[in-house]
Parts: sequence; C-alpha cells; structure tokens
Amino acid sequence: MAASELYTKFARVWIPDPEEVWKSAELLKDYKPGDKVLLLHLEDGKDLEYRLDPKTEELPHLRNPDILVGENDLTALSYLHEPAVLHNLRVRFIDSKLIYTYCGIVLVAINPYEQLPIYGEDIINAYSGQNMGDMDPHIFAVAEEAYKQMARDERNQSIIVSGESGAGKTVSAKYAMRYFATVSGSASEANVEEKVLASNPIMESIGNAKTTRNDNSSRFGKYIEIGFDKRYRIIGANMRTYLLEKSRVVFQAEEERNYHIFYQLCASAKLPEFKMLRLGDANNFHYTKQGGSPVIEGVDDATEMAQTRQACTLLGISESYQMGIFRILAGILHLGNVGFTSRDSDSCTIPPKHEPLSIFCDLMAVDFEEMCHWLCHRKLATATETYIKPISKLQATNARDALAKHIYAKLFNWIVDHVNQVLHSAVKQHSFIGVLDIYGFETFEINSFEQFCINYANEKLQQQFNMHVFKLEQEEYMKEQIPWTLIDFYDNQPCINLIESKLGILDLLDEECRMPKGTDDTWAQKLYNTHLNKCALFEKPRLSNKAFIIQHFADKVEYQCEGFLEKNKDTVFEEQIKVLKSSKFKMLPELFQDDEKAISPSSATSSGRTPLSRTPAKPTKGRPGQAAKEHKKTVGHQFRNSLHLLMETLNATTPHYVRCIKPNDFKFPFTFDEKRAVQQLRACGVLETIRISAAGFPSRWTYQEFFSRYRVLMKQKDVLSERKQTCKNVLEKLILDKDKYQFGKTKIFFRAGQVAYLEKLRADKLRAACIRIQKTIRGWLLRKKYLRMRKAAITVQRYARGHQARCYAKFLRRTKAATIIQKYWRMYVIRRRYKIRRTATIVLQSYLRGYLARNRYRKILREHKAIIIQKWVRGWLARTYYKRSMHAIIYLQCCFRRMMAKRELKKLKIEARSVERYKKLHIGMENKIMQLQRKVDEQNKDYKCLMEKLTNLEGIYNSETEKLRSDLERLHLSEEEAKIATGRVLSLQEEIAKLRKDLEQTQCEKKSIEECADRYKQETEQLVSNLKEENTLLKQEKEALNHLIVEQAKEMTETMEKKLIEETKQLELDLNDERLRYQNLLNEFSRLEERYDDLKEEMTLMVNVPKPGHRRTDSTHSSNESECTFSSEIAETEDIPSRTEEPSEKKVPLDMSLFLKLQKRVTELEQEKQVMQDELDHKEEQVLRSKAKEEERPQIRGAELEYESLKRQELESENKKLKNELNELRKALSEKSAPEVTAPGAPAYRVLMEQLTSVSEELDVRKEEVLILRSQLMSQKEAIQPKNTMTDSTILLEDVQKMKDKGEIAQAYIGLKETNRSSAMDGHELNEDGELLLVYEGLKQANRLLECQLQSQKRSHENEAEALRGEIQSLKEENNRQQQLLAQNLQLPPEARIEASLQHEITRLTNENLDLMEQLEKQDKTVRKLKKQLKVFAKKIGELEVGQMENISPGQIIDEPIRPVNIPRKEKDFQGMLEYKKEDEQKLVKNLILELKPRGVAVNLIPGLPAYILFMCVRHADYLNDDQKVRSLLTSTINSIKKVLKKRGDDFETVSFWLSNTCRFLHCLKQYSGEEGFMKHNTSRQNEHCLTNFDLAEYRQVLSDLAIQIYQQLVRVLENILQPMIVSGMLEHETIQGVSGVKPTGLRKRTSSIADEGTYTLDSILRQLNSFHSVMCQHGMDPELIKQVVKQMFYIVGAVTLNNLLLRKDMCSWSKGMQIRYNVSQLEEWLRDKNLMNSGAKETLEPLIQAAQLLQVKKKTDDDAEAICSMCNALTTAQIVKVLNLYTPVNEFEERVSVSFIRTIQMRLRDRKDSPQLLMDAKHIFPVTFPFNPSSLALETIQIPASLGLGFISRV
Repeated sequence: MAASELYTKFARVWIPDPEEVWKSAELLKDYKPGDKVLLLHLEDGKDLEYRLDPKTEELPHLRNPDILVGENDLTALSYLHEPAVLHNLRVRFIDSKLIYTYCGIVLVAINPYEQLPIYGEDIINAYSGQNMGDMDPHIFAVAEEAYKQMARDERNQSIIVSGESGAGKTVSAKYAMRYFATVSGSASEANVEEKVLASNPIMESIGNAKTTRNDNSSRFGKYIEIGFDKRYRIIGANMRTYLLEKSRVVFQAEEERNYHIFYQLCASAKLPEFKMLRLGDANNFHYTKQGGSPVIEGVDDATEMAQTRQACTLLGISESYQMGIFRILAGILHLGNVGFTSRDSDSCTIPPKHEPLSIFCDLMAVDFEEMCHWLCHRKLATATETYIKPISKLQATNARDALAKHIYAKLFNWIVDHVNQVLHSAVKQHSFIGVLDIYGFETFEINSFEQFCINYANEKLQQQFNMHVFKLEQEEYMKEQIPWTLIDFYDNQPCINLIESKLGILDLLDEECRMPKGTDDTWAQKLYNTHLNKCALFEKPRLSNKAFIIQHFADKVEYQCEGFLEKNKDTVFEEQIKVLKSSKFKMLPELFQDDEKAISPSSATSSGRTPLSRTPAKPTKGRPGQAAKEHKKTVGHQFRNSLHLLMETLNATTPHYVRCIKPNDFKFPFTFDEKRAVQQLRACGVLETIRISAAGFPSRWTYQEFFSRYRVLMKQKDVLSERKQTCKNVLEKLILDKDKYQFGKTKIFFRAGQVAYLEKLRADKLRAACIRIQKTIRGWLLRKKYLRMRKAAITVQRYARGHQARCYAKFLRRTKAATIIQKYWRMYVIRRRYKIRRTATIVLQSYLRGYLARNRYRKILREHKAIIIQKWVRGWLARTYYKRSMHAIIYLQCCFRRMMAKRELKKLKIEARSVERYKKLHIGMENKIMQLQRKVDEQNKDYKCLMEKLTNLEGIYNSETEKLRSDLERLHLSEEEAKIATGRVLSLQEEIAKLRKDLEQTQCEKKSIEECADRYKQETEQLVSNLKEENTLLKQEKEALNHLIVEQAKEMTETMEKKLIEETKQLELDLNDERLRYQNLLNEFSRLEERYDDLKEEMTLMVNVPKPGHRRTDSTHSSNESECTFSSEIAETEDIPSRTEEPSEKKVPLDMSLFLKLQKRVTELEQEKQVMQDELDHKEEQVLRSKAKEEERPQIRGAELEYESLKRQELESENKKLKNELNELRKALSEKSAPEVTAPGAPAYRVLMEQLTSVSEELDVRKEEVLILRSQLMSQKEAIQPKNTMTDSTILLEDVQKMKDKGEIAQAYIGLKETNRSSAMDGHELNEDGELLLVYEGLKQANRLLECQLQSQKRSHENEAEALRGEIQSLKEENNRQQQLLAQNLQLPPEARIEASLQHEITRLTNENLDLMEQLEKQDKTVRKLKKQLKVFAKKIGELEVGQMENISPGQIIDEPIRPVNIPRKEKDFQGMLEYKKEDEQKLVKNLILELKPRGVAVNLIPGLPAYILFMCVRHADYLNDDQKVRSLLTSTINSIKKVLKKRGDDFETVSFWLSNTCRFLHCLKQYSGEEGFMKHNTSRQNEHCLTNFDLAEYRQVLSDLAIQIYQQLVRVLENILQPMIVSGMLEHETIQGVSGVKPTGLRKRTSSIADEGTYTLDSILRQLNSFHSVMCQHGMDPELIKQVVKQMFYIVGAVTLNNLLLRKDMCSWSKGMQIRYNVSQLEEWLRDKNLMNSGAKETLEPLIQAAQLLQVKKKTDDDAEAICSMCNALTTAQIVKVLNLYTPVNEFEERVSVSFIRTIQMRLRDRKDSPQLLMDAKHIFPVTFPFNPSSLALETIQIPASLGLGFISRV
C-alpha cells in the first residue's frame, strides 16, 4: 500500500530524540509524496516541523495501535522496529509491573530491583504442564518448555541466560534450576535437587563480588548440566566454569569489593573456630580495602557465612575440608599484606620475622625462610646452567599478586570439582538440561583482556543465536509450504575470524607471549601490520599506538593493549609453587597436582567431561614434560578451547534464550532508562531478532482466527463454507499487493505492517458502523425530543390561552363589580352626609331647648335648696352637741380597748419571730418538706385564728359602739351629766384619736404580717417547686441511667453473642484445620505406603526371587495406620507357618526399635504384676487382722488362706521363670554382634521371637489370674462378714474403685461366680448359716458397684470433654506458635526459608508419627487386654448362651442343603445374618470386592449391597462370638478395598463405588452398634439386629480413615479429569459467540478460543459434572457426601480458572469478564437443577465471580475505586492489583486502567489483612466429614443375587 494511505492526518509516528531516544508525535495533515517537511504535534502540546532526510527521504516509524501496546510478545506488534519494542517494554515494565516479555523465541527479563511474589510454588504449579504461549511470559514458562521438549523430543536442552552485570542473570538461572528441582523431583532419596540449589550460595560466595553496577555480580561464567533419568527425574548435575576474574583477588576499583568469601571470613573472625586464622576487620587487609566499600547495604556477611557453611555441609564438604578452605583463603589475605623493601633498583628484601608472611607460612605449613627467599628471587634456566636472580620491588609485588591469584584459581577449581563430585550420579544419565549463566556484551571506558574474552564469547553466542533464529524461520516456512527468499541478516563470522583464525588477534597474542622479549607495544604493532586497512572490522585509534578497535555485532569497542600479555601468560614462578607443594598441610598440595591428578573423582561428569577452564580440548598420552607444557598454555588458548566445546554442546541441544536487561544504573526499583535499555537491546540481539522477523513474515494467523477477527470486513456473499477460500477471497480484495502476504497450509503469513493496516481497516469499518449507529440513535433521540417539545409547546399554548381567557373574564367581572360598588358607595356617602346634617340640627335644637329648661329648673331648685339648708343647719347644731357628748364616752372605751390590744400585739410579735426561726431551720433541707408543709398549715391556722380575733375585736368594737350609742342616748336623756363631763369629753376625744392611730398602726402591722406570710408562702412554694424540679431531674437521670444500663447490657449481650459466634466459628475453623491436617497426614501416609509398595515391587523385580506364602510386609512393623493396628495379631498367627517354612527367604533385618518397645512393654507388665502382687499382700494382711473377729469359721478361712498362698507362690515362681527367660533372650542377643545375628533365620532371632511371644502371653495369663485372685478375695471377705456391716461394704467399694475399668469389674464378677462354682465342685457344701444368701447379697452388691462404676465412667467422660477443650486450646497455642514461626521464616531469605520450613515440617511429622505410634501401641495393649478378658468371660459365663446358639444352629445347618427352595412364609425367621465358613473368606473377598464390577452392581442391584453383605457376615461372626473371624473378615475387607483402589484407582466409577460402600459399611457399624445415639431412627426389628458381643468402635475409626483416603483419591481422580477442561471451557471458549474478538498474537501462539474438534467447551464441563453426579447417585452415595464432592469440584474449577486468569494478560478484558460471568451462571443453573445450592459450591466460585465483575466495572474515579474495594472482598489485594495491571482492551473503544487508579486501589486496601499469596491453592482439599445416615432397609429382606457368585454363604 502507498505511504499516503498510512501517513494521514492524526496518524502517530516515532521521531528520534536525544533524551528519550524516541518520542511520539501526531501528524497534523496528510503526507503527500514529495513533501520535505511533516507537520507534527508532540504529546507535550508543542508543534514541530520535522524535516525528512533529503538523501533517503525515509519517513519516520509508524506507531502501533494502542490495542497492540503492552503485548506479551514483541513479534505480535504489527510495526516491528526499535521504538515499538522500547515503548512496549516500557509500558509493560512501568505501567503493568511486568518484568518478562517474549520476543519470538527470546524471553526478555528486566531487573525490577525489588522482590516480587511471582516465584512461589503456586506459580510453579500453575506453569507446570502449560504450553509456553498459553501463559504470561515467565522464566518458569521457558523452563517448562525446555523440560517438555526434553521429554517429548528426546533431545537435550539448553537455557542461555545472558546480559550485563546487574541485569539479573544469576537470579534467572537460579529460578530456572529451582523450577526443574520442584517439577521433576529426584529419583533417589538423596535430595539431589536440594544439593543442586545448595551449590548456588557456595558459588556465589567464591565467584561473585560487588561492582559499581551490581552488588552480587558473577565474575565467572558457568554452565550447569542438570541430568535426568528415563522418567525425567533429577539424578545429578555437573558444572563447568569459564574465565574466573582472578585479577579481582589482588585489585578492586573504587566502590567495588573483592569476592564475598573474604568479607564473610572477616565478619566471622570472632568465632572460636576461626581464632587460628588470625583475621580481623576487612579494612586491615590490602586485598579487601582497595575499593573503599567493604559493606553492602542490607547484607550481613556473618549470616551469609553461616549459609555458606551450611551449604558446604549439605554438599558433603566435611568440617576439616571447610577449615582447610578457610585457611587457604585467610592465607591469601595475609599474603596480600606482605611488604617488600628495596635494596637497590634490581633487588628487594622482606623484613625479618615479618608478621603477615609468618602468619601466611603458618597457615600454609611451609618454611618461612624458603618462602621469603623465593618471593624476592627467581630462577633463570639456560641451556647450560641455572641462575638465581634477585628481582625488584615492583616485580616482587607482581609475583606476590600472581601467586595469590594462582592459589585462589586453584582453590576455586577444587571447590567446583568437589561440587561436581557430590552432584555426580551413579545412575546412567538419559538426558540433561543445561543452564548457561554467562556474561553479556561489555564495554567500559578502559577495556582490557577480560572484556576482550567476554565479547569474543558473545560473538560466538550471537552467531549461534542468529543461526538458530534463521533456522526456525526457515522450518516454519517449509512446514507451511510457502515460497520464501533468503533473509539478509548480520553474519558476524568475519569478526570471529578476526579474533580466532590463523594470524588472528589471539594467535598473534600467543605468538608474542612465546617471544622472550615480547611486550604489549610490539604486539600492538603486529596487529596494526597484519589487520589495519586489511580488515574492515579492525581499526586503530587516532591518538594512541597502544590500543585497537573492533567492530562487534553490538558496537565498536576500543581495547587497551597494556596488560594483555601478562594476563594471557598468567605467569607464576615455579619455585613458589614448589614451596607450596612441599607444605605439610595436606589439602594445599592437592591444589597443585598435575592436571590428571589434580582433578578429583568428583570432576568427572556423567558424560566423561572435565572442567573446560583447565583442560585441553584433546588430551594426549602422558610424556615427560607434558605437564610443564600444559602448564604453559595461555589463558586465551584455554578459553578458546572451552568456548569451542561449549558451542559444540549448545549446537547439540535445543537452545532457549533469556536476555536480561538492566533498566537503570542506580538500582532504583521499576525505573526505566531508555538510553541504557536501547544499548542492551542492541547488544543482546533482541533487535536483531526483530529485524530477522520483520524481514520475513512476522505476523501469522490461522484461518479460523483471521476469519473470527476480520469477519466485519466481509460481506455476507463473501462468506463460504470453507474458511481458507473465504480468507483468500477477502485478502485479495483488501490487500492488492500479493507480496505482502502468503497462504500456508494452516496459517496466513503477513509482512510487517499489514496487520496494522488490517486493524486500521477494521477500526475504520467499526468506526463507520459506530457512526451509523450513532447517527441513527441520535436522529431517533432528536426526533423523540422534537415530538416531546412539540407536545409540550401545544400544552403550554393551551394553558396560556386558557389563562388569558380566564384573566379577561376576571377583568369583566371586576369591572362590573366596581360599577356596582361605586353606585352603592356614592349612595352611602350622600345618605351619610344627609344623616349627619339632620343629626346636627336635631342636636342644636335639643341643646337650646335643654338650656332653657335647665335655667327654669335652677330657679325652682334654688328656692327649694334654701329651704333645705335652713332645715339642715338647724339639725347640725343639734347633732354637734350630741357628738361632743358621744366623743367623751368613746374615749373612755378606747383607753380600755388599747390596753387589751397591746397584750394581743405582744402575742402576735412572738408568733412572728417563731416564723423566722422556722425559715432558718428549713433552708435547703429536702427531707423536711413535709414538716415545712405542716408548719405552713399551722401558720395558716394561726392566721385564721388571728383573723378570727380581729373579727371578734370588730364585733366587740361594734357592740361597744352600740353600747356607746345607747349610753349617748342615755346621756341625751341626762344632759346635765353631759354638761358636767364636757371637759372629760375633750380628753376622751384625744384618747380616741390616739386609739385610732393605734388601730391604724395595728392594721399596718397586720398588713405587714400578711405580706410576710404571703412572701413566706411564696418562698415556700418556690422551694417546694424547686425541690420537685430537682426530684424530676433526678428521676430523669435515673431513668436515663437505667436506660443506659439496659442498652449497655443489651450491647454487652450482643457483643458476647457475636464473640461467642466468632469463637464458635473459630473453633469450627480450628476443627476443620485439624481435620484437614489429619486427612493430609492420612494422604501422606497412603502416598508413602504406595511408594513403599512400589519400591518393594521394584526390589522384588530386581532381585527376581519369588516369595510364595509371604503375607506380611515391612509396613506391618513400621506403619502407624489402621492396617497395622488391626491386622498385626492375625498376621502374627498367620505368619508362624511361613516363618518356619521359609526362614532363609526372609531378608528383612530385625527392627530394633520394635524390639526395644516390646522389651519396654515386658517391663511395664512386670511392674503391673508387681503392683498387683503388693495389693494381694495388702489384702492378705487385712484378712489376717480381721482373723480374730472371724472365729466362727476358722476352718474355712484356713483353707482359703492356703489357697491364696498357693496361688501367690505359683505366681512368684512364674515370675522368676519369666525373668530367667528374658535374661536368656538378652544373652542370646548379646552373644553375637555380626549382622547375621539379626537376620530372620538366625538362632538369636528365633529365640527372640519365640520368647517374646511366650513372655507376653504368660504375662497376660498371670495378670488375669491375679485379677481372679483379687475377685476371690473380695467375694470371700463379703461372705465372711455379716451382710449388715457397712464398713465391709465400704472397703469393698474402695477395692472396686481401684479397679481400672469395666473389664476388671466384670472379671471380678466372673471370679465371684467362679469361686462359688468351684467351691461347689470341690465338695464344699453350703452350710446352714446362710452362705447362699450371703453370695446372693454379694452379687447384688457387685451390681450396685457396677452402677457406681458407670457413674464414675460418666464423670470420666466429662473429664475427657474438658481435656478435649484443653487440647483445642493447646492446638490454638500451637497454631499461634506456627504463625510466629511462619513470620520468622518469612524474614529469612527464600532459600533459608524453604530449608527451614522443610526441616520444621519433617520434625513435626516425625514427632506426630511417633506420638501416633505410641497411642496406637497403647490402644493395641488395651484391645488385647479386653479381648483376653472377653475370652475368659466367654469361657466361664457364656456357656449357657453358647448352648442356646448350638441348639439353634442345627436347624440352620439342616436348612442349608435345601437353600434353593424358597419358602416365602419362612422369611420372618431370617435374622439378617449371613453365614460362611472360615476357609471361604478369601473367596468371599475375591468375589465381593476384588473382582466385582461396579457398573453391574450400580445398574441392577440395590445401592450399597456389598456393604450390607459384609456387615451381615460380621453380624453372624459376632453372633457366634468368634473374635478371630471378625478380625480376619474386617482386616481382609479393608486390605482388599485398598488393593482394588490401588489397581483401579484412576477409574472414577470404581473409586466412587467403594467410597459409597465404605461409608455405608461404616453407617451400618454405627447403626447396629447398640449405642443409643445411633439407634434413634431404628425400628424395633433393627434394634434386635444390633451387635451383642463385640464393640467395633475402633474399626469404625479405621473405616473412617479409609473413607477419607478414598475421598481424597476420588478428588484427585476428578481433578485429573476436569483439569484439561477447565481453562479451555471456562476461559478460552467463546460461549457467547462474537462478544470478544481475537487479538493479534506473536510467535508464541496461544490456544485458540474458537471451538473445534477436540476443544473442550463449557458444555463438556457440564456433561462431565452430570456424569459424576449420576455415577455417585447410582452408587447410593450419601447426599451430604455428594454435596462435599460437588463443593470440591467447583472449588477446583474456580481456583484453576482464577489462577489462569491471573497469569494470562490476554484473558483480562471486559468481554472475557462477560464470558466468565455467563459460564458461572451456567454452573449455578446446574446446581439449581441438581438441588445443590445449599452445598456451599456457589461460595467457592465467589473469587472468580468478583474477578469477572472487576473486569467489567468502571475503573476511573474515586467512587469506582471505593465500589471495587467494597465489592471484591473475596479477592486479596495482590489479586485485585494483578487483575487491574493485566486488564487489556480487546478493541480500541475500551480504555486501559490508569496507574493512578491502581495506586488509589492500593492505598485504600493497604489496611486490609489478607494473604500476600497471588494464586489460589488449586490442590487444596476441604476436610471431609461423614454424617451418620441410617438405612431404613431391613437386613432380613436383603436377597443375594446369583450374579455375585456367593452361593457358599447362607442366610441365617
């Protein structure tokens, strides 16, 4: 296509930039051919005129579409050029925090300078078995590809890791080796993979150092071959090293260090074992202080030293050899401090007794004088004689440094040889994977010999890389059968020829080294003469004659000639070496042996190779002087040979490339320096890979993927049934230039840029479609809007016009109303004016007429008044005289009344004062309110009294007035008396005036008193109101407090309830954890058991010795599981014949631990016997003390005592006998110490086994006899003493309580009955004293004692419950301790963390196994004891029951021959039991278990039929009380089920069938056990079928463990079946077609999401789930167990899907989230159809659901971040951030997640406490429980079908 089609307006391009290397810009107008300038708009907002090169007129590089940015594979980019590669790496590294990226076959790894959680075992498991293109780029993906190709192609592999110093090469190589060690495991128990990993810290300590670019820079190259056997398990390894930087030992540049081991030694100098090395601080030694930086930040050298020593120990380097290594290293440090003193210009000396040299000689065990002499002299040998010549101080210093470098190089090689020796395997190596960790291309300011060799090696590797890439391209084109032309790529063979050919640089250098007077200058001149102007790749600097320039594939490098000859010669004075060889320190001469002797056996690899850094390519036969000749080989020659051999090895393998990039020089985390990155990309060959890919057809699509992606560019008529032809037709129309693409067999190949063009066409088509959709939608929206507006306008108009009409009508109404109002108002005004005038006129008339009338009235009145005045004057004169008389009388009365009033006034004042006192007493006293109230009432009464008195006084006054009036009348009658008393009247009037004043004063006082009373009353009322208010407030406060107390109590109750719920949940979690731990132990045990069986079979096959009749395996001795516990006794009895028949065939050595335990058990039994003997003696003493009270029956008592003494004597003699036999046993063991003694056929072995068996049986028998004697003593004592004696019953109760368990009490009861019976048999007749009654009372007492014992048992059960609670608490503490230990481990380095966790886990498992073994032994003892007691009980008490059974059995035996005749009416006689003969047990197990086909049983018979049959057989054995038969049947059943599962363990149907039957068998044992808890749902008939003689609770535990193992195997089977379907069906397959399109991919093609034949879909998963469910239902599996299986299946689906989603960038898109949610909804629908929604399966999918929602939600604002944080509560922070980082748009209209948004999410989630683990544990198995599920099926109704072949058993 033309440039004008691509360089259009808004197209984005890359332009060069001096700072950012490349800068993005956008075209402002279309480009037209002939334009010299491009108008560009930069991203920073500036406009730029970009001028094209007038010579080339080359346009700038086009930028890829945003949809392609951040791709996993650089070759997936449409435009393949440097800026696109750089930008893609930067986006992935900075924005997405992804450090790995593919570039075709190369993995580009950028050092993040930060620890990332992407290297755990969960990540390893996720990448294991995956195709390389299916997962995100990772070093594990490269390692998995190498491992897979090795196994698939039967071809050796190589992983080539290269890069600059500090780029992370060593770490990448280390992780690759860790992957192989984890995935493959080792073929032996020697843990080879751990040793391979342990070699890393050793090699890092002696070969790594701090440089200015890297704190842990590898200063040597290494190639590690990891060997595998035919099963591709690690069996060994071999290491080759290249070009150790020896000059670093004696010189370090500024800010650099020597090798780590020196500083580790100095940091550990204070350790006691290092005192002899006489070391100190690193600054005290010349060889460690030159760099001025002895400490690395964040690194503890002492800790690193401990890890180094630990690694040495793990690799088998003994302590003596370790100290030898440290002595040599310390000697090197002291040698560096040796100083020289110049005598003259040609000679020097060392001061006498020079301390550093003295220490060096002591450590190396050499002579001081001799070493001192040869450090200052050298020997010159000519043809005729030898000279000893002194050397100058400078020459001596150089010789000292050369010696130090030589010693260190020899020590380095010795350690490498020893590591190889340890990693060497005796097993033949089938294949290997090599990991090459080698230096990358280097260029510094000053480049010397080391950089020359490094760049030479990189030239060779780059040539090999180019050829391999070209070869792969060629193979791909040939495979697809497309025409191709030779791709022009850079061939660096001329540069290699310049270096290594004849008369090349290395050849001339070796030649100059052989010259006697060769110097660097003469060598430089030879180079100029030979190559200058003759080779285009060789140049000479302008200003130097001692340097040369070589044009390498990466860059031009200028090398300084100074030092080339010296470093190439690597000269060491032979006399100094001889002095060291004569050392008395044995290890030192080993370092300097000849090459054929110096190499220890460890250096030989499985392929016969030797370390290349010290051996020639072709060894020759030994000749005199050969060693000297080999010693004189130059370093360049050795390195060239090593490199040639390395290239041969790499060419013989399939290479995989890892290119490590250093993002910046300052070691800043996630900081990207574009300039440094481009330099390394050019140097490491990544851009060359891009160029080779771009030169051909870099973009490749399958026809189906192309059709799916670009279907939008086709028309309906273009779509044909054949995809290939459809694609051809479309491409011919879209791309006219046919050279831009080629059609292969399965793929379409495109030139560079064509995919971008197609993407542009697709985007344009989609954009046009979007525009059309937008146009239509917008038109529709605007039309809708117009119609709404028009309708609204009409409505508004209607309402406006109505409003206007209403307003006009209102105006008319108002106008009319105003007219009417005016009319009436005017009428009113005129009428009012008239009325006012009329009223005024009338008023004037009235006033005038009134005035005239009044004048006339006044005249008449005046005359009338005059007459009246005359009348009243005359009357007044008469009254005046009367009043004078009256006043005199009143005065006398007032004087008397005043005296009386004063008395009353005194009384009132006293009362007023008493009121004041009351006020003072009652101020502020709440408790006197009622008293105050009473006083107020009293005062009111007083007030009333005063009022009454005042009323009385007024009455008196009135009466007195009446009297005075009467007196005045009398005075009128007696005028004479009045005249005489006139004078007195005046005085009386004065007194009356005074009395009036007193009265007024009294009235004022009365008013003041009333006011005081009112005021007091008001104050009192105010006080009372205040008190009431305070009381109200107090009541309110009280109510508030009560309310608060109630709320607090409620809150506390709720808090306690929540806390209780939380504790309950925590206890449930702890219980589940403990159950899970126990089930994991069972799983591990079963795995070890299978491993043991496999090894045993392999041993058997290797030895090829048949072992007929050998039934017992070694696991019987060492197993701590149920099979051992319950089959050991049977096995012992069954193995006796086999032991006697085949003593020579058993080669199993004696288990000494078992013997010691048996010996310990014998000792314990002896102690128990002694305790019982003491108790018996104590009883005898009690009997003797009570002998005086028993005179009534002396004869009987004497006979009993004689019987007891005889028994005791017999026991003592038996005890002595047992001790003698035990001594003989010990003597037999100690007589011989040879291995044959412990062999199974040896005499000592037979004596041991026979005597131990006899001892244990005899001890048990004697113990039973002691118990019988104790019971007899009890019965005799009960019989001797009266029945009404309370003290005797108390003693008997105490004796019974001393018995340990129910078994002993039962034994005592048996002994009691047996005593009576034996006494009767011995002839002791019952006397007449009531002995029979006494015996009867004794039996009743024993029954009561049994009841007491049952109560004590109940209490003991309660104590056991308390103990279990304590155990739960201890488990919590153990959990806390484990968490603390985990936290401590997390602080350790990864290697130490893994090692510490493994060590801790091994220790914990060992302790738990030992504890379990002890517990099982104790249980075994208890079982045997109870069985023995039950046997005694059966023999002595059960005779009657056995007789009854014998009476019943003949009828059954008679009925057996006529079993075929079925009589229905006799079904009621069946007891639900099945009878079989002992010899038919194997046939029963074979037909019912081993050869049974589950499918036939599931389809035709009732579910669980084998379990019912087995239980009915057990019931019959229980009915017969046959202990041996029950044990044998149960043990055979368990072992047979295990055999079936081992044989057909991969068949889901078989495993499901036996899981169902095992659970049913377990439920039957519970349902018919006789325990009340299991009998609630039984019918009365079923309760009659309960077991009567045996308690099989322990077998229930064994069956429960077996069921757990079967369940775990079932989970593994369904996981193996579902695993291949999950990723394809849940993630890759497009269930909703067309939602997501396929993005362009690179060379690493991923699995297609388009469904084709063989591709799993969601329907495949659903069909498989249906199959699982139907099979489990057909087998009659418990519904609860089915729910647990479904929950586990859904957890596996969710975990695997989420883990793959987190590791696949191409799956993190909006459309994929929609697909996942749809798939999850289909799974939920399946759960609803099966009624399994309450199984908890849906909850296991919650993390996956939230991840899908996270892909679909909006991810822009802070509100979105808050919503995400609240929504994703089932995802960890790491998972949320990972999904956001991986989110990738599939189409251009989607937007990427910004870095700021991701940081916002991280800030919001920083306080969330969750697991830092990224992936879910897909191998996690939920703890399983087996809820009791009783069967309603009646056992007597079960019919045995003939198809089972069980005709030899009969129903009972």
